[in-house]
Amino acid sequence: MTLNFGDLLESVAQVVPERQAIIYADKRYTWAEFDTQANRLARNLIELGLMPNSKVAFYLRNSPAYVVLLAACFKARLVHVNVNYRYVDQELHYVIDNADAELVVFDQEFAGQIDQLAPRLPKVKAFLAVGPAEDSVRALSFERLCLQGEGAPVTLARSGDDLYFMYTGGTTGYPKAVMWPHKSRIAVIGMAAAETAAAHARAVAGSARFPVTLPVCPMMHSTGFTTVLSALCAGGCVVLMPGSRFDAHACLAAIGAHKVTTVVLVGDAFSVPMIEALVESADRYDLSSVTTLSSAGAMWSAKSKAQLLKYFYNAIARDSLGSSEGSRLAGSEMRAGESGQTGRFKLGPDVKVFTEDHLEVQPGSGQAGLLATSGPIPLGYYKDDKRTAETFPIINGVRYSMPGDWCTLESDGTINLLGRGSHCINTGGEKVYPEEVEEALKSHARVLDCAVFGVADERWGHAVNAVVQLRAPAEVSESDLYDHLRGQLAAYKRPKTIVCVQDSFRAENGKMDYNQAKYLFNVNLRQAD
Repeated sequence: MTLNFGDLLESVAQVVPERQAIIYADKRYTWAEFDTQANRLARNLIELGLMPNSKVAFYLRNSPAYVVLLAACFKARLVHVNVNYRYVDQELHYVIDNADAELVVFDQEFAGQIDQLAPRLPKVKAFLAVGPAEDSVRALSFERLCLQGEGAPVTLARSGDDLYFMYTGGTTGYPKAVMWPHKSRIAVIGMAAAETAAAHARAVAGSARFPVTLPVCPMMHSTGFTTVLSALCAGGCVVLMPGSRFDAHACLAAIGAHKVTTVVLVGDAFSVPMIEALVESADRYDLSSVTTLSSAGAMWSAKSKAQLLKYFYNAIARDSLGSSEGSRLAGSEMRAGESGQTGRFKLGPDVKVFTEDHLEVQPGSGQAGLLATSGPIPLGYYKDDKRTAETFPIINGVRYSMPGDWCTLESDGTINLLGRGSHCINTGGEKVYPEEVEEALKSHARVLDCAVFGVADERWGHAVNAVVQLRAPAEVSESDLYDHLRGQLAAYKRPKTIVCVQDSFRAENGKMDYNQAKYLFNVNLRQAD
C-alpha cells in the first residue's frame, strides 16, 4: 500500500498535537483541533451518503474551512474538485456537472450563485454553506458538521491511488480536470521517502524544521493547493490571509507577527504591491524569518526579484516552472546581491526537451522544443481521452507529461523559457513568445505590468500587440516604450501597437488574464480613435 494524504495528515496530528496548524486572522487551530474537526466532518460526509471516489466541489476562498474540508475528503477517500470562484454561471455549472460532484461546499457570499445553479445540478446530493448561517432549505451548515459527532479517526483502508482533481483553465474550450493520484503528488512534494505514514510522522516529530507558510495565491489553483499540502505534511503551519483582495501591508504584517518562513507568490502580480508597500514603510515590518520566497504559475521579472531580495535579505527566491499537468519541470534560485536571468532555468529530475515530432532536442542546438517530464505525473484528464493522449504522450516506451512550455536547451544543460505554445504569435512566419516581449517592456521604469498577444492582421497573419499598465502617476508615451524596446528586441518581436492603461488585467490568482487585457486594449484603442 502506498502513502495517502489522509494517512499522512492523521499520523502527523498524532505526534505534534499542540503545534499550530492553521492561522487565519485572529483564529488559531492546533493540529489536534484541526484533525478532530476533519474527523467529524469526514464522518458526517459519509453519513450524507458519500462513498469512496465521490466528488466534492470546493467553491471557497482561502480559509480554514478549505483546509479542514480537504483533510476530511482525504480521510473519507473523497475526490477534491477545485472551483474557480471568479467563474460565472455557465462556467460554474460546467465544472460542477462535468466533475460529477455529489457535494458542493460554498462560502456564504456565493449563496446567490448556488441558488441559481442548484436546480440544474441533479447529481449533487447535498450543499454545505460556510458561514454564520444555520441549516437552510438549500444548504446544511458546514460549521455544524465540523463540531457535531465523534471526533475519532475514520477507519478506512486508504490507497495511494486515491485521486484528487485540479481543474485547469484551457486556452480553448472549457476547463479540464487533471486527475492526480495521491502517491504521485506525495512524491512531487518530497514526502515519499518513508515507507509508512507512521514512519513519516516519526521523522516529522524528530525534525527541528517547522515550516510556517503563507500562500498569497488561492488554494483553488495548483500552486496554492500544493503549497498548503506541503507545509501540513511537514508538520508545519499554514497562515491564510482573509479577504477577497490582496492587501500587501496586511501580508507583510502577518509575516512578522507569525514568523513566516516561506512566502508563496505568483510572479509580479503580488510582488509589485509588496515592493511598493516596503518602499513606503519598510521599517514597519520584520521579514527576517523568511528563508524562501517562491513563485510558481507566473515568472518574476528580473527587476522585481532583485527588489524583493533587498528586503527579504535572508531568503532564497525560487522560481518554479510547472503546471497542473506536471510539476518540477524546471526552476531557478537567486539570493540578495546575485544577478539572475529571467527565463533561464535548471531542468528538474526526469525532464527532457522534445520537438513536436517527439524527437529529443540536443543541448546547444538552438532548436525550440517542449518540456516533458516522466516523473510523478497525473493519470490524465477526467472524461477526456483525446486531450489526455495529446498532453501525456508515450515516447520511446515512456509516458510523459507535456503541458506545452516551449524552450531552447542550452549547451550547459539549462533551458531558456520561450513561453506557452498556445500563446505563441506567428507573425510573418516568425514565432514570437509573449513572455520575452513582456519582460522587455517591464524593464522600463514606468511600466508596472503588461500583456502581449497576437491580433489577426492581413499583412502579417498576426500582429504583435501590447497593453501596458503604467505606474501612477506616469508620464510616458508609446513612442518612449518603442524606443526602449529597440535595443532589446528584433523588429519582428516589437509590438505594432502599444496601448497604455491604468487598470490591472491580472486574475486574482496572479496569472495573466489575456481576455481582460485584450478587452482593455480594444476599449482604449477605440477611445484614442
